[in-house]
Amino acid sequence: MKLKTILLLFIVMMTLNINAQSEKSGQKALVAYFSWSGNTKEIASQISDLTKGDMFEIKTVKPYSSNYNTCVDEAKAEKEAGKRPAISGKIDNLADYDIIFIGYPNWWGTMPMAVLTFIESYDFSGKTLVPFCTHGGGGAQQCFKDFTKYTSKYESREGFLSNGSSVDRAKPHVEKWLKEKVKINL
Repeated sequence: MKLKTILLLFIVMMTLNINAQSEKSGQKALVAYFSWSGNTKEIASQISDLTKGDMFEIKTVKPYSSNYNTCVDEAKAEKEAGKRPAISGKIDNLADYDIIFIGYPNWWGTMPMAVLTFIESYDFSGKTLVPFCTHGGGGAQQCFKDFTKYTSKYESREGFLSNGSSVDRAKPHVEKWLKEKVKINL
């Protein structure tokens, strides 16, 4: 009889714990990303898979050149001029999301101007913003500092950084970051 009571108590406690964890991790996630080469899209897919979040690709109305050198020149010109290129698509149901991951490559030491267009297009009040960045060897440079500068009025979490050459092996690191830095129960 004692064993049955203890077993029943254990089952009830485990059920309550699982429900509490589900409520805590029940944040609805959106993974918005800008990707030119596909590296940032790969990290976005990993975050989406782990969080069960929806994905939204940030696309410019006028696409960047598929030629690397031309694209680099376009990005530099936009940055130097402080341009905000028009983006296509829109998130109609932003109110449905609690946490928004925003991903981008390091372009000229910061985020692409199209990402600033995206950030400046929405009111993220009541949301938690979380950056993630890919790079080709330059590291973070000003990517996260600039993200914080443009999103300082919103709650945010520590960003994730990945070298573009290792995105296909990044999922365990993404998972660790989500658990330890973003504080999401997966």
